[in-house]
Amino acid sequence: MAGVSVRDVYKSYGSVEVIHGVNVEIGDGEFVVLVGPSGCGKSTLLRMIAGLEEITGGEIGIGSRVVNDLRPKDRDIAMVFQNYALYPHMTVAKNMGFSLKLRRESKDVIDQKVHQAASILGLEELLDRLPKQLSGGQRQRVAMGRAIVRDPQVFLFDEPLSNLDAKLRVQMRTEIKELHQRLKTTTIYVTHDQIEAMTMADKIVVLRDGVVEQIGSPLDLYDRPANLFVAGFIGSPAMNIIEGHMGTDGKPIFVAEEGIELPAPSLPEAMSSRATTFGVRPEHLVLADDGFPAQVQVVEPTGSETQVFMKLGGHDLVGVFRERVRVNPGETLHLTADPSLIHLFDGETGARLHQ
Repeated sequence: MAGVSVRDVYKSYGSVEVIHGVNVEIGDGEFVVLVGPSGCGKSTLLRMIAGLEEITGGEIGIGSRVVNDLRPKDRDIAMVFQNYALYPHMTVAKNMGFSLKLRRESKDVIDQKVHQAASILGLEELLDRLPKQLSGGQRQRVAMGRAIVRDPQVFLFDEPLSNLDAKLRVQMRTEIKELHQRLKTTTIYVTHDQIEAMTMADKIVVLRDGVVEQIGSPLDLYDRPANLFVAGFIGSPAMNIIEGHMGTDGKPIFVAEEGIELPAPSLPEAMSSRATTFGVRPEHLVLADDGFPAQVQVVEPTGSETQVFMKLGGHDLVGVFRERVRVNPGETLHLTADPSLIHLFDGETGARLHQ
């Protein structure tokens, strides 16, 4: 096993720069997720680590080696793609052992490693089947098994669950996490799904337009987003965002554009007149008789919770309540939130304003 260092890495296609000086340190044995919207550069960065894309500038290290000029097969990594890329004419066992055959390993070694990986992934009874005889989840396990038999220093996953249905995605992300806990191999995982990132990662790297917006543990990003982009991207449903400014009479009150007063943490007096953006997560809103009024638009009961879509002046607001909220569209709910759970951001830069 080995850590991975990405130091001031750039990537350009002609005159178009898509990765802008990325720096990420991944510790030995860490499970790190690269997450961001489509086109943010996460898969490009993963492919540069794998050696499938050339680096325009900077340095990538795996363990003690700088690998900029090494071919993919010499980097001691194994990659699992969105498409399983299994050979249709080969059995599961032959698919899993093919890379070892190319290395000219002995048949005994290949059989031993294939059976060991099959045992880890629950594939022992499927070794003689062809890919067309497998479900999507089973094919993905075979692709993972093909990576495991190589015993690499680093696993790279490029959106491996995108082709699976919702239930199977939940099952497979649990299996991948359990696999990492068992093997303790350094893992870099790319996804656009922030739920996958939150549930699987030891550390998350949030990317936007080829720039790292924030690096931290899942709960660090959830509790203390560095800026509006991270605040809106991490969490489902997304954080409620309202424009306005802090109250000018010294009280820690946020005043929305329509003059509605909302609870807020205190900020230095000098910040009271500047444009400020208020953020509160839907699950942190609570019902309160003396709270601010919001008009109900849509109610979505899910059984374990109730999601209520509302209007606060001209702003959309979503609340997630664990209790059974019995309310109809057009009615008014009165809400509040603990000021310690409120997020305030600079109205111009989007940067977080408080600790």
